[in-house]
Amino acid sequence: MARACQVSPATVAHWIDQGLLSGHKTPTGRRRVEVKELVTFLRAHDMGVPEDLHDATARDVMVLVDDDRTYLEAMARLIEKSDLGLDVVKVTNGVDALIAIGRVRPVVIALDFSLPDLNALQVIERLLEPGRNLHAELLVITGGIQHEEQERLHKLGVRAIVNKADGVPAVIEAIRQALRRRKAA
Repeated sequence: MARACQVSPATVAHWIDQGLLSGHKTPTGRRRVEVKELVTFLRAHDMGVPEDLHDATARDVMVLVDDDRTYLEAMARLIEKSDLGLDVVKVTNGVDALIAIGRVRPVVIALDFSLPDLNALQVIERLLEPGRNLHAELLVITGGIQHEEQERLHKLGVRAIVNKADGVPAVIEAIRQALRRRKAA
């Protein structure tokens, strides 16, 4: 573990003793840390996570779709650094979103309403075609849409429509609520 953090074993012991890193002492006095706790600690402190630990601690995944690359990168970075515990797959159009959703099976899908090829309504309609199983929470992030489009989105199962003007905290909160609904189900 000290090697993964690139510190001495004494430093790791100090982190555990001070409660900075969740761990426990064995009857022989050695300290042990669960892999999941180590990865959480490494991510929280912007330390690299060794490749061999990625699969053992796979986090839930969300697909974030927006054609504005600057917004997409900034939002993905904020979501991954938040306490949501999500890895983000970034996509810039509707067709690639459909492919990514089928590949990673996300727990949350956040779509910009206006995309260059398919809008959010069209993407969601394709996701809900007969024979497909969609188990992700859906939310739409928009700069503004018509009332009729909002009604159609709600009928398709979109629980949250967030206006970009409401800022990043509103988007993060909508994702948090989606994760709560998913856990409650």
